[in-house]
Amino acid sequence: MSINLNTITVKLALSEYGDALLFGLNERDDYVPGLTFKQRLFAWHEASFYGTELAVRQVEDVQVVVLPAEQVIPFFSDPKLLSHVHWNWEGGAARLNVLAPLLTDCLKGKKYIPRLAAYREGRLQWTWDDAALKRAATDRNESSTLQQMLTESSEFTEGLRAAFSAAVSQQYYGTEATAGDLRSEYPLLFDRSGTGTAGMDEAAWLISIGWKADTAPFRPALQLLEPEGDEPHWVLKLVLQDKYDESVLVPIQLSGEGEAAGKWPAAWTPHVTERAAGWSARLRASLPGEQLLSGADMLGAPLSNELAWRFLTADSRRLLEAGWQVLLPAWWETASRKKPRLRAKVSSGEGERSGQSLFGLDSLIDFDWRISIGDADLSESEFAELVARGERLVRFRGQWIPLDPALLAQIQRAMAGMDKSQGLSFQDVLQLHLLGTGDEAENAEAAEEQLQEEATRLRLEVELNGHLLGLIGQLGQQAQWPKPEVPAGLKAELRSYQHDGFAWLAFLRRFGLGACLADDMGLGKTVQLITYLLHLKDNYAAAPKPDAAAKRDPHAAPADWPSLIICPTSVLGNWQKELARFAPSLNVMLHYGSKRLEAGYFYGAASQADVVLTSYATASLDQELLKQFTWGCICLDEAQNIKNAQTKQSVAVRSFPALHRIALTGTPIENRLSELWSIYDFITPGYLGSSKSFQDRFSNAIEKERDERRTNELQRLVKPFMLRRKKKDPAIQLDLPDKNEMKTYIHLTAEQAALYDQTVNELLERVQKLEGIERKGAILSALTRLKQLCDHPALLSKEALQETDPDSGAMAPLNTPALIGRSAKLERLMAMVRELREEDERCLIFTQYVGMGQMLQAVLQQELGEPVLYLNGSTSKTARDRMIDRFQAPARTDSSESASDQPNVFILSLKAGGVGLNLTAANHVFHFDRWWNPAVENQATDRAYRMGQTRDVQVHKFISLGTLEERIDEMLESKQQLSDNVISSSEGWITELSTDALKDLFTLRREWMA
Repeated sequence: MSINLNTITVKLALSEYGDALLFGLNERDDYVPGLTFKQRLFAWHEASFYGTELAVRQVEDVQVVVLPAEQVIPFFSDPKLLSHVHWNWEGGAARLNVLAPLLTDCLKGKKYIPRLAAYREGRLQWTWDDAALKRAATDRNESSTLQQMLTESSEFTEGLRAAFSAAVSQQYYGTEATAGDLRSEYPLLFDRSGTGTAGMDEAAWLISIGWKADTAPFRPALQLLEPEGDEPHWVLKLVLQDKYDESVLVPIQLSGEGEAAGKWPAAWTPHVTERAAGWSARLRASLPGEQLLSGADMLGAPLSNELAWRFLTADSRRLLEAGWQVLLPAWWETASRKKPRLRAKVSSGEGERSGQSLFGLDSLIDFDWRISIGDADLSESEFAELVARGERLVRFRGQWIPLDPALLAQIQRAMAGMDKSQGLSFQDVLQLHLLGTGDEAENAEAAEEQLQEEATRLRLEVELNGHLLGLIGQLGQQAQWPKPEVPAGLKAELRSYQHDGFAWLAFLRRFGLGACLADDMGLGKTVQLITYLLHLKDNYAAAPKPDAAAKRDPHAAPADWPSLIICPTSVLGNWQKELARFAPSLNVMLHYGSKRLEAGYFYGAASQADVVLTSYATASLDQELLKQFTWGCICLDEAQNIKNAQTKQSVAVRSFPALHRIALTGTPIENRLSELWSIYDFITPGYLGSSKSFQDRFSNAIEKERDERRTNELQRLVKPFMLRRKKKDPAIQLDLPDKNEMKTYIHLTAEQAALYDQTVNELLERVQKLEGIERKGAILSALTRLKQLCDHPALLSKEALQETDPDSGAMAPLNTPALIGRSAKLERLMAMVRELREEDERCLIFTQYVGMGQMLQAVLQQELGEPVLYLNGSTSKTARDRMIDRFQAPARTDSSESASDQPNVFILSLKAGGVGLNLTAANHVFHFDRWWNPAVENQATDRAYRMGQTRDVQVHKFISLGTLEERIDEMLESKQQLSDNVISSSEGWITELSTDALKDLFTLRREWMA
């Protein structure tokens, strides 16, 4: 027998959100303190952690306990209470004691439905199924009190609905998986716009979203019928479509009062009678009033062309959103899905000039306009005739054509914007063709994605004649390139892919189209161009040489004029040797340094040359001289040197007239898309538009927004003029050895770490006070200091490597152990170089700092006891050529003096030695410090990993742990993945970072300290 120590009366109110606000009264009708009440009532309530998680709030003079909505029904359906307290339940609490178990039965049986009223407000809320609730009440003998309890207080009932909805969400759709299943099964339920319910009652709405099955054997639909015979009007009908045979359509008449008339199967009658009033209400809510009549057939009004157009373009969409089936003429779907097209049809015979060149992208081509709308293909005159009729739906050649005014305006503007009497340029024709005939699958996918927003956007295309179709088809099909014989004067055996490259250059020249040969470093771009130059000489050798004066007239330029090769100073010697080696029959003139000729002599000498060779710097200095000469071909080696279109040398090379333009580069894009534009503006001037239009159209969309469609467009535009093969392409079959890349992680010394921290702290202090260009300068300066610190602390103090002996005045011996001990990088490099030298292997070491290069040379030379070479930007051409010859000389194993003079270690500046050199004698490459651009590092590596290499190449990349170098390496990893997609970046972005971001980027990670 239990003993009641006290009595508590429980009362509550339900908020509009379903939360229960509970309070208690004792035997004297005094309010029980909220904390005491909570501890008593929820002492065994596990869901609220025995009441500890429930809030107590002060409402006027009463302290109430807040029970969250999702816990209300579960608690009251089976309350676990202290047995020594006598509990009285009054008001809402008493009602909940009765209703909660009934609602729990509905929850367990999933007898609930979404609420239409909440859906219309953009919310998802659940309520009980009335029939299921009544059955539960009957089973529990509570049916007599159920209705009274639900109607006593509408406020209580709304709160109860909110609590029930919360319980549904909590118990059945509280996990991501179950919510995903619900969203997948009933997608219309999650269209929170609340549209498409006009005129619907709850039963019709539940059927429309698929929550309840539609048991009717038919579905209602609205069908638009086009005029027949001489009938001038369109007709809109309500039809019943048989679910089991969709070809069966039963037209019916529906009055405004919801009465239906027609001839349908007798079994359909109950369903028609039940739903007719709902159809009538929905139609009134969805269609304009002028389309509806008040008689026996509310849809009996005939429709004019104007109203039919409005129904096709606007009303039908509203009806679909409201859940109606809409049956439109078949031709309308075709016209809606097919984008309108404006085509420039190239005239027959254009481009056929007895096999002669089109002389570039500026050639003009005659054309006629063709306009396609839906399935109709119209000439310019037919289009003008239809437009003059001023109708939106017109019948033409037995079919209906929709003429959208906005579309007509687009077409007319496009036609007016092109002077037909002037024709199209070959550039326009080519671009329109390339952008209009991309990969079919890709186009289909893109069209599907943009169907809704671009349904009426004008599509401008070009229709080629047979000759131009063949020519442009050849541009993108390697198998169709004409393959001329290899010139007899070539002293080399071309690989198959090299023959293809030479053939491609010769093919593009026939049509005055520029070329970018962008093969990987080491695949032989040089020999392909030399073969092309020999081909030019052989094909025009019979032409008489003009006198020097004639050479100065660009408009009188014959095709046998000499070619101009412009390259970095560092590879001038390489070009001289390669031309002499592979094409000794070519007359080569060097225009550089002391060998430069002034104007009077230059033209005479150049007239007799086959190739004039110069550097970028010289070309810029002698711009006025070189641009007076029209060249048979201009070729830029390492064309990334003009990546900045605004530099003096970039402007200079663009100003030189030429019959053909070629760019050679292994990295057409190092950092930004603007570099690609700069190269293409040289080889095909104007083809990619102005710098600003290219930036707006492609650079911003691709680099900032990663726009895949714009990327695909740009790829299609550049592809015909770029040939890019990679060493690992299966078709290349180089049989190169492997390239093994490895990262060597190194700790900072204590001295390096202290200086590193000091530099970072000083920077963070300074940037708080600086702004604008001063702040950027401080950041870039600190960046350089930090990178130098990772190499060696002596680079910051600019200490002399050797000191003068005060007694003798001679240079004291270099203290290499002390230097090595101050830098873990130098110590590790020394050990690895010693090891590879013991195996009689050679190496290249790249660094970007002159001071580091000088230190490496001095230390390695003294420690190894053998000569060590160092090449940087200040090395003269003569010295550079001599270094390369010495290093590439076959290794001597005897003890002769020449053997001891053989250099086996070559230190190079990353910029000066990273391109244009063939150093295959080395099979180890060290990157002593890291560069921001992986393409630049890979170019440097390719000095050793290229044709002619017979051994595996080991690439060692040094990284100081915990430093900025490690961050750079992490960025390079992701950046390398983007390089093939014409996307990259430079270090300029660092200057835009906030102080907190700089701190995160620069601060030394202490966990990596030695």
